[in-house]
Amino acid sequence: MRNFNYSAIKVQKWDSDVLGLIAAIYKEAGKQELYLKQQPEKLNKLVEIAKIRSTESSNAIEGIVTTSTRIRQLALEKTTPKNRDEEEIAGYRDALKIIHENFDVIPITQNYILQLHKVMYGHLNNPYAGRTKNVQNYIAATYPDGHTATLFTPLAPFETPEALDRICEEYNRVIGNHEIEPLIAIPVFIHDFLCIHPFNDGNGRMSRLLTTLLLYQSGFYVGKYISLEAKIAKNKDLYYEALQASQVGWHEGTDDATPFIKYLLGTVLSAYKDFEDRFELVQDHVSALETVRRATKQRIGRFTKQDIMELCPSLSVSSVEGALRKLVDVNELRREGAGRATKYYRLN
Repeated sequence: MRNFNYSAIKVQKWDSDVLGLIAAIYKEAGKQELYLKQQPEKLNKLVEIAKIRSTESSNAIEGIVTTSTRIRQLALEKTTPKNRDEEEIAGYRDALKIIHENFDVIPITQNYILQLHKVMYGHLNNPYAGRTKNVQNYIAATYPDGHTATLFTPLAPFETPEALDRICEEYNRVIGNHEIEPLIAIPVFIHDFLCIHPFNDGNGRMSRLLTTLLLYQSGFYVGKYISLEAKIAKNKDLYYEALQASQVGWHEGTDDATPFIKYLLGTVLSAYKDFEDRFELVQDHVSALETVRRATKQRIGRFTKQDIMELCPSLSVSSVEGALRKLVDVNELRREGAGRATKYYRLN
């Protein structure tokens, strides 16, 4: 079985792209800390939106969906699941809530990872919830002509428990001894987790929960305010490409996780940039009309009311709708479509 020793990572020379991403993330994290001290009460709505978007997006990547109204109700614990998809969505919400509220007292061990997996399947009668896989799984792709091909074969079931223990031990060692920069160690851990693919089902969602957990534990809290899962869902092709490129030679220990590291760090940095943009929209005491006007100027091309709602968390739905109508009336915006298909774009 592969040797999960992170010593090689400790001495690896990283290129300017990786070092630049790390420096930029630390800079943005410092800004966020300052923002949170200035006006923490105005950011509560961002937390609610991120919770909804994270629950929706992480499940949608796996084809688990329901209506936007039901997603909101489920994410905010205002309803009970009606079908299997909604049961899976509610389980993700429960696991994410535990991480948000208890990240500082959750050890990175196989036992706790299994418990989170069990929570994620808590609304389903799944006999393998909280247990490592009992059948060999494969990472495959289906091509336009209909044929499928195996892209990567994860570890066998009998190898999985030991491998999960090893990556936890190595991660805890290098983080505890300050041997490796956390922004390197975190994506390497997630990459190894995905290569092991420890569960019969739910590996992708678990990897995203663990990403949030590890980032929080190292002081990177952007996922509380901006959904990292939504970022990944928006560019999931890039996510899969980076993962596939990093998996080459993984079983032999000759893999290079750099593509996945760059992808994940780029996603985190993008989320921090979004946080800064949204903070700027809530920090000034200006009218709803001016707040929405500023939000529309951050959009390129067509956008929806929901896009603006996310940028203006301090405003009610009616305030955003009223402001959009006024901006259309004064020819700053053009409206297309009707009902849920309504979209807007700027005229100047």
